[in-house]
Amino acid sequence: MSDGLLTAVFVLAAVVSLATSWLLVSRLERVGARLGLTESLLGMLAALAADAPEITAAATALAGHQSRIGAGVVIGSNVFNLAALLGLSAVIAGRIALHRKVILMEGTVALLVALICLVVVLGAVPPAVGLAAVVLVLAPYLLVLGVGRARRRRIGLPAPWTAWLDEAIVEEEIELEPAIHPRRGRLSDELTAAIAVLVVVGASVAMELSGSRLGARHGVAPIVIGALVLAGVTSLPNAVAAIYLSVRGRGAATLSTALNSNALNVAIGLLVPGTILGLGAPSGQATLIAGWYLGLTGVSLACAFAGHGLRRGHGVLIIVLYLAFAAAVLRL
Repeated sequence: MSDGLLTAVFVLAAVVSLATSWLLVSRLERVGARLGLTESLLGMLAALAADAPEITAAATALAGHQSRIGAGVVIGSNVFNLAALLGLSAVIAGRIALHRKVILMEGTVALLVALICLVVVLGAVPPAVGLAAVVLVLAPYLLVLGVGRARRRRIGLPAPWTAWLDEAIVEEEIELEPAIHPRRGRLSDELTAAIAVLVVVGASVAMELSGSRLGARHGVAPIVIGALVLAGVTSLPNAVAAIYLSVRGRGAATLSTALNSNALNVAIGLLVPGTILGLGAPSGQATLIAGWYLGLTGVSLACAFAGHGLRRGHGVLIIVLYLAFAAAVLRL
């Protein structure tokens, strides 16, 4: 297949994947509304649907024994998400206002998932152990998000903890409700979502295969193809959504979109296929992007906590750190 044809396949697959992922997000939200999910869980469902391109591309690369591309897509997407969803959103909106309780609740989960990702990439523990650890982190988080206040009180946490969680979740729910308010789904929405999943999977597979072949043909390092090219393209739906939310003043929703997307990427896009297919031998390249993901997560959250949100200057700093990451990857 010629370079021109491979490029055309890559571009067409990217367009189809991104466009269909938007359709998938809207239909899954309606299905979630039909099931009576909370606004927070609807947000998580929307993040999962928007993550479909990078998750599929990463799984395809791992299945093809392209471990550097696979890890690069997932972890590189997470670094890109922080730059685009938080950094660029802060620059465009001027300020993303955030309550400290929301930052602490979301940030604790995000940092733990990023730390587990780095430990797995270093080869300190196998992917299966990392997956179990991430599940142990995400399960309580999803539990407290998914149940009402009365049920949270029956979980058995100390009363001050329950009150603190109630306040944090209410602050997040207030912002998510206007941002994610779909109509109740019908059978047609479920069928459309099922078809959209197949289209996104097929297009993402074509995008990964054509991109990796082009890179190999022209001597582009697999880590560059995964961590920069595929990671950036597959993360665009989340970036557009986050910018839209931030301009509307939905700070908690913007933060939730970025951090939940990253957590789902690690769990479903890296650790699940890594447990089944393996991640290959540890490498300095993968360690670099995993370490940068953890570090940039920490910097972003520290800026948000200190400033009660992210200001334009914070956004510029996050973007500059991403550009430094891209330069480091290109030098590998």
